[in-house]
Amino acid sequence: MSAGVTTTFDDKHSESSTLTNPTLVLNCGSSSIKYALISDDETTRITGLAENLGLDTARIKHTTLNGEKLEIAIAGGRHELALKRILELLEQYHFIAVGHRVVHGGREYSEAVRVDAHVLEEVKRLKVLAPLHNPANALGIEAVQAIYPEIPQVVVFDTAFHQTMPPVAYRYPIPKALYEEEKIRRYGFHGTSHAYVSERASHITSATGPHGWITAHLGNGCSASAVYDGKSLDTSMGLTPLEGLMMGTRSGDVDPSLHIHLKRKLGMSLEETDKMLNSESGLLGISGLSNDLRTIEQAANEGHADAQLAIEMFCYRAGKYLASLSCALPEFTGIVFTGGIGENSVTTRARILEVMRHFGIKVDAGKNAGLVGGNEGSFHTDDSSIELWVVPTDEECRIAQETRAALGLQ
Repeated sequence: MSAGVTTTFDDKHSESSTLTNPTLVLNCGSSSIKYALISDDETTRITGLAENLGLDTARIKHTTLNGEKLEIAIAGGRHELALKRILELLEQYHFIAVGHRVVHGGREYSEAVRVDAHVLEEVKRLKVLAPLHNPANALGIEAVQAIYPEIPQVVVFDTAFHQTMPPVAYRYPIPKALYEEEKIRRYGFHGTSHAYVSERASHITSATGPHGWITAHLGNGCSASAVYDGKSLDTSMGLTPLEGLMMGTRSGDVDPSLHIHLKRKLGMSLEETDKMLNSESGLLGISGLSNDLRTIEQAANEGHADAQLAIEMFCYRAGKYLASLSCALPEFTGIVFTGGIGENSVTTRARILEVMRHFGIKVDAGKNAGLVGGNEGSFHTDDSSIELWVVPTDEECRIAQETRAALGLQ
């Protein structure tokens, strides 16, 4: 089906309902909704993406159980319309619960919780910490409530996994009152991804005892975490997702006085600087070409100097951060790469590890080259000081697991 064609749902696409006791996972972003319907044994799923919401190009890309790909135009459609159409697409499968990815849970939530009136109000209240995402997350909860009031819903907070960090890691060295009264501290993000890949690595490694992993989620957004015995002890993102690693369009760490410097020198407002640091920096800002590493790598191979520098900076800053996070681990079992870049860029993984040259890490180049396109596996040599793994992340699966656990369904 081509773009611009509106699909009706009367025939339900003639799919057979083979999903058993499925959980619906919703990830409502500022202009998109990612969704997955996952069976209770996690072997079968339906996936989709509503994108460009609010624009004339708004559409739903849906993959059916049979692998058929549909594209449904919803020109001008916003979150409410997109959610209505998504629920219509999936209603025949009688999902038993809905799990929502919610970006910010503040310091109040350290685990997934069932939605009630108080939880919904907290999601809305915490928009002060995630103004682009928490309001959209709340819309998703309310849309499901309106259509399926009897189906239980759970919120899985992006920040919850990192609530095990000790104060030495989550506090900022600023006046205590700002922490106590304004809750200004480091929260961390990508929690479901770090939780999933660290748990998976502990399952597939042959190393005994409690495991200490540095998990590197590298994509358009990037973060790293130190995870020991299943608990996050430190992470690179902070109060917001801007702190830490260099990313696709985000700068990562910069001098905190940059804002005032740009105000004095160029007359830039706080809002202009914030936009620049979040949307115009990182790989895009340095290369001047794109936030997509694949495009930058092609240009670098053709001799583009700024593209080459962007890659060097990305890998150097990532390696430096991974090295520093090792300080949080009582034992250092290994590094786990995930995310679009972490799972697919052989050269980026190798470059990052070259930065950590004093750690005794040894890479099996052949194994590294084979770990692309969703492949899982290790790529360290037998005499490497630590293990090296690529584990494709599955945040939807983790959210479904935490949803069922919160409802006592597993």
